[in-house]
Amino acid sequence: MIDIGPLRPEDRAAWEVLARGYKAFYRTVVPDKGYEETWQRLQSDAELHGIGARSNGRLVGIAHYLFHVTFWSADSCYLQDLFVDEAARGHGAARALIEHVAEEARKRGAARLYWTTKQDNVPARALYDKVARFHGFIRYDYPLGG
Repeated sequence: MIDIGPLRPEDRAAWEVLARGYKAFYRTVVPDKGYEETWQRLQSDAELHGIGARSNGRLVGIAHYLFHVTFWSADSCYLQDLFVDEAARGHGAARALIEHVAEEARKRGAARLYWTTKQDNVPARALYDKVARFHGFIRYDYPLGG
């Protein structure tokens, strides 16, 4: 059984293992202090929100999301990070995390919930194709320096 809930202070070490796994998957380097800064921002639960998936009390998955204004409709919810420990995949944690974020978006009155993933992330896309719709958009990142 998978339980979904807010990240708790005692999740700090397990959260970082999962966050590092997520960043490694996307080949993104974050300095050590970046993990502490992000953890503190998540714990404040002001603008950035973090939840965890637990199996038998162990943190096996994480999701980070935020709300933002849009021009043409109500606020949107962006699911920025979603990661499940490889050993726990296929047992419903990712789906449960998505559904929890969707419920939070509904409560907030958001017009949509969306996320991005790599084109070749076949295992994740198999789930995403079941729970969401792909509208054909491609994302570009303009380098701003640094």
